[in-house]
Amino acid sequence: MTTWRLVRVIAGTFILLSLALGIPGSPLFASEWWLAFTAFVGLNLLQSGLTRWCLMETLLRKFGVPPGC
Repeated sequence: MTTWRLVRVIAGTFILLSLALGIPGSPLFASEWWLAFTAFVGLNLLQSGLTRWCLMETLLRKFGVPPGC
């Protein structure tokens, strides 16, 4: 799997998990502050789309994950 795909898998997982932990009706609810993490991930996706730089992709490359689409 390439960095491009892994970044999206990780971001999607973080968003779904933080929503499950942050929405009061969820059986996994812990605190509404988890919704701030959802916003953080969304802002990072927006920033990476505008600047073409993503910290997660840089970290994955350092761990040896091949770059690409």
